[in-house]
Amino acid sequence: MDNREIPTENAASPDDAIPSRRRMLALGAVGVSAALTIRPAFAQTAVSVMNCQIPVPGPGGAGQLIDAQGKLVPPGTKGAFPGALRPFTGEEVKRAFRGQTLPGTTYNQSQAYLQYIRRLQAGQSGFTCFASITTSR
Repeated sequence: MDNREIPTENAASPDDAIPSRRRMLALGAVGVSAALTIRPAFAQTAVSVMNCQIPVPGPGGAGQLIDAQGKLVPPGTKGAFPGALRPFTGEEVKRAFRGQTLPGTTYNQSQAYLQYIRRLQAGQSGFTCFASITTSR
């Protein structure tokens, strides 16, 4: 179809920019590049979330015990548990939220630790890790 067959009211003016084939290919290449850059970032985020650590209790609660409600209590409190010997990874905590016990703990101890973790607030050691595992899919 040449310009003689296009009605004058629908004809493109010389000022209208029609993207060239080269321009369209370049835009497509940019889109693919962006997608390939973002996907590894998501994978890296998922790996770091699974390897982050949550100390139970955090440094501010050293020497205290954890009761069944996840609160820090003084040593000697009946029914309370000593702090974990090592921090738990995000992956371990995520599995525990799905029904498994935390490694090296009894069922009741694990439940107390999970209650402690659920009570973490911004600024406490392990909070960022906890927030990451509860919001990641």
